[in-house]
Amino acid sequence: MVIRYESRVDTPPYRPRPQPKRRRNPARRILRSRRGILLAVGAGAVATAGLGSTAFMLFRDEGIPGSPTDRSGSPWDLGAFADRDASYVQFLGGAVDLGASGLADLPSKAAEAAGKATPRFPTPLSRDPALHLLRRATLGPTAPDLAEVRREGIDAWLERQLAPEQVPDDSMDRALSTFPLVNMSTAELRGTLEGGSYDAMFQLGQATLARQLWSHRQLYEVMVDFWANHLNITNPFDGGWDNRTVYDREVIRRHALGRFNEMLLASARSPAMLRYLDNASSEKRNVNENYGRELLELHSVGIEGGYTEADVRQSAYIMTGRTVNDDGEFEYRARRHWTGKVKVLGFVHDNKSGSQGLAVGDAYVNYLARHPATAKYIARKLAVRFVADNPPVSLVDRLAQTYLENGTAIVPVLRVLFRSLEFWISSGLKTRRPLENFVASGRALGISPGPNIPDAMRELYYSTERLGHAPLQWGPPNGYPDVAGAWNSAHAMLGIWNSHRALVQGWHKGVVYTKPEYFATPRPATIGPYLDALAQRLLFEKLAPREKNAMLAFLGLKDASKVPNSTLGGKVQHLVPLVLDSVYHALR
Repeated sequence: MVIRYESRVDTPPYRPRPQPKRRRNPARRILRSRRGILLAVGAGAVATAGLGSTAFMLFRDEGIPGSPTDRSGSPWDLGAFADRDASYVQFLGGAVDLGASGLADLPSKAAEAAGKATPRFPTPLSRDPALHLLRRATLGPTAPDLAEVRREGIDAWLERQLAPEQVPDDSMDRALSTFPLVNMSTAELRGTLEGGSYDAMFQLGQATLARQLWSHRQLYEVMVDFWANHLNITNPFDGGWDNRTVYDREVIRRHALGRFNEMLLASARSPAMLRYLDNASSEKRNVNENYGRELLELHSVGIEGGYTEADVRQSAYIMTGRTVNDDGEFEYRARRHWTGKVKVLGFVHDNKSGSQGLAVGDAYVNYLARHPATAKYIARKLAVRFVADNPPVSLVDRLAQTYLENGTAIVPVLRVLFRSLEFWISSGLKTRRPLENFVASGRALGISPGPNIPDAMRELYYSTERLGHAPLQWGPPNGYPDVAGAWNSAHAMLGIWNSHRALVQGWHKGVVYTKPEYFATPRPATIGPYLDALAQRLLFEKLAPREKNAMLAFLGLKDASKVPNSTLGGKVQHLVPLVLDSVYHALR
């Protein structure tokens, strides 16, 4: 496989910036001496990898992208970004029948599907539909979230989340006011910043993390993350100093629960996208294929869409003339547009003059957005996000059909997904990526920013950088991978463990924490019920005997031992991170 990163993406090294002072990790000695305990509670990537592989095998079927019979002139010859996630699962087992017929013909029956679904495969997680929904449809459950779903019901909660403008988010709006550059227009940014400044883009990354941690519009934030990866533009990058924040606001956030064809059209006129994939410099005498290729391979039909290398070239011809003017705004220049008959897949146009070029390009983008291969490609990615790393073809087909029947509208697709038995039967078959684990930890622990929000968010953002999964920071145009196999490493596991200790023990400046001794309140008299209360507070369910015994061994106590004091003899600050290290928290 030929990797084409160098010619496709401009990802310069970051500007030097102050890094937080390295703090001694008081848990390091505990970690060294308690490795057996950590493994016993199913910690991090070790347990996650096994469950991820189980998920791959459970959902393996013949619909996973594979090699066409004839690849001559195909992008498969060069290798591709889009086959990456599938490559993690193609080598695993045979098809498994879930026995899930689906409820796609019913208007709104998520609760009914949840009641009918009984997971058929081993999982350490309890059978709790409300908790399963929150693990997938938010960046991590909180106690108020769980109470809300149980009070309102699954259907009502989902419908409210699918209309985020109806969900009050005043506290989030106040927090975002401390990141003023995020809401500026290109003209305002150019009037405020020095050319090439990364300031707005760093504010964007930190504001994105803040939204994931504290916004009440959680399903919306999950979908923003999904589309930001689908139409990825790394943040920061040199060409984004005056437009990357605008792209996030006007392309991704505006259309995250709208129509995909409108989002794709907006991205095709975005100065950030045109610079990132070099279309701003593409013109008829020197055609650059980067954007034309990714428009097919990543943004629409996918590598299984049946296009050829000749189609890639024609795609690049169609998009010539779209550029960025001296004010940093989108501009179409007819004299730069390649003219002549064009054909990509089933799209054909005479394309006789430069004056037609913009309309031809818009028609082409609309054609791609409504193509059946695009429907299937997006449907599969949604099923990977919400169901399993290797989702059943029957579900993907129903989602794709809904996408086409509703003119590329996303909300009807999500309604079908959330009322499918496949969704409700998939408990425990997705793992949290590092950023999701970090955010879910912060949400479960109830951390909040202090009076100086920028300082707090800077600290937290640097932590996600150390995990290799900072918001929006993936360099290549394919977005962060969303399967467990992509994140299996000792580095990821240790990074997650350390992040739990940092969040519990208050290593980050500017962040308000709950002291670990207050997570099991009112405090039970004996240690067994204490551990049950602690797990219920952080994981929203009790530990199984194996994990509970490992915690008891760590404490050196018996189930019936009296709780010595509020700090458990100084061990509570290490016990709470151990609970988050468990496989219960590692699963999405």
